[in-house]
Amino acid sequence: MSKVIFEKPKSLLPTPFHYCPGCTHGIAHRLVCEIMDELGIEGNTVGVAPVGCAVTAYNYFGCDIEQAAHGRAPAVATGIKRALPDRVVFTYQGDGDLAAIGTAETVHAATRGENITVIFINNAIYGMTGGQMAPTSLPGQVTQTSPYGRDVKTQGYPIRICEMLSTLDGPSYIARCALDSVKHIKEAKQSIKKGFEYQIQGKGFSLIELLSTCPTNWGMSATEAMKFVQDKMIPYYPLGVFKDAGEAEK
Repeated sequence: MSKVIFEKPKSLLPTPFHYCPGCTHGIAHRLVCEIMDELGIEGNTVGVAPVGCAVTAYNYFGCDIEQAAHGRAPAVATGIKRALPDRVVFTYQGDGDLAAIGTAETVHAATRGENITVIFINNAIYGMTGGQMAPTSLPGQVTQTSPYGRDVKTQGYPIRICEMLSTLDGPSYIARCALDSVKHIKEAKQSIKKGFEYQIQGKGFSLIELLSTCPTNWGMSATEAMKFVQDKMIPYYPLGVFKDAGEAEK
């Protein structure tokens, strides 16, 4: 008799992903759903979808999903959590949504210590709208709106969200992970799970940044995109835990 040792999370709906080949949104979705299964919270969870490639997250997550206007997911999540404090509330946002039009919502939800969990997908580019330069695009990175490479003299430097938010008093947990290897994916799952657990424990705001791929807009194969994360993104956006109020309490 065969034994099942690996299967699709029950919280992940049986809908084929619309994401491009080599995109790591699918990995991130699976991790969130595995955690909902493990914590037994699918029926008590509300996700907030962004404007961007993950705008149709309601097709994939088995929990309730609310759609927010561009960049406003933390504000919407704040309202849901305050109205329904017994729910587990998370946002799932890309860098254009969270770190550009939604910068204010992100910073102020964090500094207020709102008891929500933010999943931040950083692929260093605007994905859904055609590959424009994002706040997280690397110095020298070629995009549709920086065809000669991002020039920091005129276009500024990338925003390091984890480093910035970790200076605030409000957040309880801030971490950056990557989705480029088995080791890093396992670490990402641990960090996302801690973010959910801290919310359940009432510790406050948490944000987990996931360095991700965008092969289509980067003009790369899936393999090349993974190498770009390893060789270019991780050196500029170092992985690790930037704030952990739970550890500080020990």
